[in-house]
Amino acid sequence: MDKTPETIKLTASELSYLWTSYLADSMSVCILKFFLVHIDDNEIKALITYALELSQKHVEFIRETFIKEQIQIPQGFTEQDVNLFTKRLFSDVFYLRYIRNMSKGGLVTYGRVLQNIYRMDIRSFYSECLTDTLELDTKATSILLEKGLAMRPPVIPYPQKLEFVHKQSFILEGLGRREALTGTEVTNLYTNVLTNHLGAAITTAFSQVAKSKKVRKYLLRGKDVSLKHIKVLSSYLEMNSLSIPSSFEQEVTDSIESPFSDKLMMFHFSLMIYAGVGNYGIAISESQRTDLVVDYSRFNMEVLKLSEDGANLMIENQWLEQPPLSANRRDLAKS
Repeated sequence: MDKTPETIKLTASELSYLWTSYLADSMSVCILKFFLVHIDDNEIKALITYALELSQKHVEFIRETFIKEQIQIPQGFTEQDVNLFTKRLFSDVFYLRYIRNMSKGGLVTYGRVLQNIYRMDIRSFYSECLTDTLELDTKATSILLEKGLAMRPPVIPYPQKLEFVHKQSFILEGLGRREALTGTEVTNLYTNVLTNHLGAAITTAFSQVAKSKKVRKYLLRGKDVSLKHIKVLSSYLEMNSLSIPSSFEQEVTDSIESPFSDKLMMFHFSLMIYAGVGNYGIAISESQRTDLVVDYSRFNMEVLKLSEDGANLMIENQWLEQPPLSANRRDLAKS
């Protein structure tokens, strides 16, 4: 007997991905609506509008799916989490770089999600998410190039002859440093400096407008971590006379009016931490230098500690929604 999607229960992965996507996209709707209130460049405005339409479409699909499946819809983020009538907090250039970074994260996330999706209506949804995000990323990249704002990774020499590694020290160089970096190592260093610059800019803006002293203190601590990581990772590029991405902090205004709830800002920063852990994990797997692996591993421990403290702060303020959980068979047996 053929089964329609409605007669097949969502798996743990499908339920969890939809739940997380709802939170992230409902947050994006709030942020992008605020961006659109303060924007001058028409090309960037069209890009933000397209991104907003995608997030709204995602939220509506997930809401309808949860209603049909009789699943509790998360609270997520609503109009109560954004004030559209405060002063501008970011420049148009920041909006453009923000969308490019978010679309890059979406491509990674949706590609991973699809590997664990089997129900065809959910698979179609995430396939469309991946396609739409690729288009968003392409549009953002094109505008960055047109405006001369694209931060391209450094160029390295083209190989001119076939060569093989002759010494194990190429990988296991002990406490010393192999002078040259592989192309993959350069890419990961550059990307992680870039994402940390975005993190520093976000925490700069959020710390200016956060209402809670504890939240401000936590965000400033996050900024310090980002700046420290930028310094260490940039040193590898500098030693090889390679270009380093510039800071985004100049794209943050001096406004101290809060457009977003502290809950939204904490959730947003937690998503950036989550993405950072993933970026460092990839960099570890693709690095062939022990000093790089040691630094990335140390950074991950620092970021995970930061994440734990952020989660505790969100729990303290009752901002952290509980995700879908498996059944606790021991408690069921007791009852």
